[in-house]
Amino acid sequence: MSFSGVFPVHNIDIEIETTGGASETYVTVADMESMGLSIETSVETWTPLNEGGWQRALATAKSFVASFTGKRNIGDAGNDYVASKAFANGRDCDSKLKLTFPDGSIFTAPVVLQVKDFMGGDATNVAPLAFDAISNGKPTFEPKKA
Repeated sequence: MSFSGVFPVHNIDIEIETTGGASETYVTVADMESMGLSIETSVETWTPLNEGGWQRALATAKSFVASFTGKRNIGDAGNDYVASKAFANGRDCDSKLKLTFPDGSIFTAPVVLQVKDFMGGDATNVAPLAFDAISNGKPTFEPKKA
């Protein structure tokens, strides 16, 4: 696939693993409207005497949160799987996330699903589904294939 330039967010494939992280069985989560991927770096700082008062720093850890909002779609395997975690705890919230970008690069990671909203709203609204996929170990990033 040849790709260059900017792209609309809807060109990112969003998939979730539906066996609690035990396999590579990914399905799309239907009717998601927005996605944000936030990466955080833990940094330890210190000010050694030999640096003349200037701070030094070292990145010591990474984490990410992928946040999704959309609509509840009963009968869609991915949407149902995510919604089923609303009242789950412990390892029952484990899964894997897979994002495929338009250039062909793939981001996969073990995650904990945190369902934030899956029902409710105004009488004229479509029921929502909002969740975070929170890092639960080291992700992998495969750059696009040449």
